[in-house]
Amino acid sequence: MMKKSSSSSNRDDLYHVLHKVPQGDSPYVKAKHAQLVEKNPEAAIVLFWKAINAGDRVDSALKDMAVVMKQLNRSEEAIEAIKSFRSRCSKQAQESLDNVLIDLYKKCGKVDEQIELIKRKLRLIYQGEIFNGKPTKTARSHGKKFQVSVKQETSRLLGNLGWAYMQKPNYLTAEVVYKKAQMIDPDANKACNLGLCLVKQGRFDDAESVLGDVLQGKIPGSEDIKARNRARELLMELKTFQPPLELSDIMGLDDDDFFNGIELLMKEWAPVRSKRLPIFEEISSFRDQLAC
Repeated sequence: MMKKSSSSSNRDDLYHVLHKVPQGDSPYVKAKHAQLVEKNPEAAIVLFWKAINAGDRVDSALKDMAVVMKQLNRSEEAIEAIKSFRSRCSKQAQESLDNVLIDLYKKCGKVDEQIELIKRKLRLIYQGEIFNGKPTKTARSHGKKFQVSVKQETSRLLGNLGWAYMQKPNYLTAEVVYKKAQMIDPDANKACNLGLCLVKQGRFDDAESVLGDVLQGKIPGSEDIKARNRARELLMELKTFQPPLELSDIMGLDDDDFFNGIELLMKEWAPVRSKRLPIFEEISSFRDQLAC
């Protein structure tokens, strides 16, 4: 049997690098080829199923299949697939699967499920169990790898939680959560969401102040053109919004158990030796201020 020449081998390696597909002939490799090279998502899903049933890279196969299903507007099916087969995945894969589930719940409008899952992930942070006990994790976006700290992940999750409460709509709770997220790791996108939240409450002056900070570059990420454009659009739309007739009708806090638990969290970041990570200051003070 003739061996492949080095030039042929190099071409194969370059092919896999360019198309971002793994090497081999397993069901998972075929699924990635169908997804990324052939651009055939339906065929990819069939092959991902084969990979899962064959025990071939189940962690990646289940997550990738759910993402493809979401792209095909089959999010409900993706949710059921993750719930049914995540027990076959490693402990290290559970966090990524939770993140996919959050996106799927958002896509399907399953707000209560989304809120409950985000709260569970926040509790894991408090218990020191996120990132498998490590202070950072490697994330990927648009093909680029970068490090995410526990602090950044906490703020990101709180931002997602704030947006979920906006859909309820429970604007007062959303405001509390957004402000906490901004205290931990501020960014312009969450500032715009907080501004919208304040607009929905008819608090136009407060909204204008928050959005103005984005345009003045006072918040990290303010240089992002999308964030700046969104802040401008919201400021332009301020005059078209009308304050609600009765704020108490739409902004009641109905999550006392959760917030009572948050009140137990510490005010400062814990020393390295501590397993528990204090991610919040007491939220009760926010609620008292907002009620005034």
